[in-house]
Amino acid sequence: MTDKKGDFAFRSDTTMGMTHEMTYGGALSFLRRKYTRDLNGVDVAVSGIPYDCAVTYRSGCRLGPRAIRQASVQLAELDAFPFGFNLYENLSIADWGDCHLDPHHPDTIAQTIQDHAAAILATDTKMLTLGGDHFIAYPLIKAHAEKHGPITLIQFDAHCDTWDDGDGSGIDHGTMFGRAAAEGIIDTSKSTQIGLRTYNDTDAGFEILTAPWVHRNGIDAALKIIKERAGDSPVYISWDVDGFDPAFAPGTGTPVVGGLATWQGLELLRGLGDLNLVGMDVVEVSPAYDVSEITAIAAATVAHDFLCLLAQKKGAKGKPIGRL
Repeated sequence: MTDKKGDFAFRSDTTMGMTHEMTYGGALSFLRRKYTRDLNGVDVAVSGIPYDCAVTYRSGCRLGPRAIRQASVQLAELDAFPFGFNLYENLSIADWGDCHLDPHHPDTIAQTIQDHAAAILATDTKMLTLGGDHFIAYPLIKAHAEKHGPITLIQFDAHCDTWDDGDGSGIDHGTMFGRAAAEGIIDTSKSTQIGLRTYNDTDAGFEILTAPWVHRNGIDAALKIIKERAGDSPVYISWDVDGFDPAFAPGTGTPVVGGLATWQGLELLRGLGDLNLVGMDVVEVSPAYDVSEITAIAAATVAHDFLCLLAQKKGAKGKPIGRL
C-alpha cells in the first residue's frame, strides 16, 4: 500500500509500520493496528473480551476494550517512551477484534474465551487481551497453561481474587485465581501479587507485595522479589486497573484507595522485560466511571509498554533521551 494516510486499521496491507492518522479521526483499533484474523507472521494478537457479568460491585467494564482502543491513539504517533524505538517497525501486531460471546447463556462464556485463546495460541502468536472483568483471566490462563504448562502469574491488583465462594462451585472476578491455583494451572510458588490492599485469610501460596509495602520499599526491591520467584518460568501478567489508586484510575468497578501511582506501575512493568513473558491481560476499565479518559489512557499505556518489552526481546534497541 503506497498511501498509509487515514483509516489504517482497515486499509493497511501489513501489520508492520507506523500509520499517519488524525489523532482525533480515523477508524479505531488498538494502537491503529490492522484489524485481521490472519495471524501468519504476526507476533502479537490484541483482542477484546467485552464481558462483565462476573462483577461483584459496579458493572460497565464490558465497554473497556472499546475505551482502551480509543485511548491508545496518541501512543500510535511517536517512538515509544522511554524505550526510544519505533514499536511498529520492530513487532508485528494485529488487532484481532473482540471475542464474540453470548451473555444470555452464561454457561458458555468460559469455554468460549478459552477456545478463542487456544486458537490464537495455536498459531504461535502471543496474546494481549483487553477486558472485560477480571474473571476472563481464568479461561485465558487455562489456554496458556495448556500450551506452556503451569503459569507464573504476576498480578497487579487491589484484591487477591483468591476468596472462597463457599462450596467451590462458583467462579467470579474475586475467586478465579484461587480456583486456578487449586487446579494447578498457576504455580503460586513462583507467582507474585502486587498492589493489594484488601484482606483474605490465606495467601494461597502467592508472594504478596501490598501497596503500602511497595510505597515504603520501592520499585527495585519489588522487582528483585518478583524476578527471583519467577526465574525462567512462563510468565503471564494480569493487570487489574484497580491496582492503581483511584486518583489515577477512577474508572473501575471496585476502587480501593491507597494504591499504586501510575508511575509506580509503569516502572514495575518496564522492569520485567527479561522474564519469559507469554501473555497479558488488562482488565476492569469501566468507562462510565472514568474521568477525562485517565483510566483508559493508563490501561492503554500498560498494554503498549508490554508490547515494547516483547519488541525488546526481538532485538529492538532505541536511543532514549534524558536521564532515565
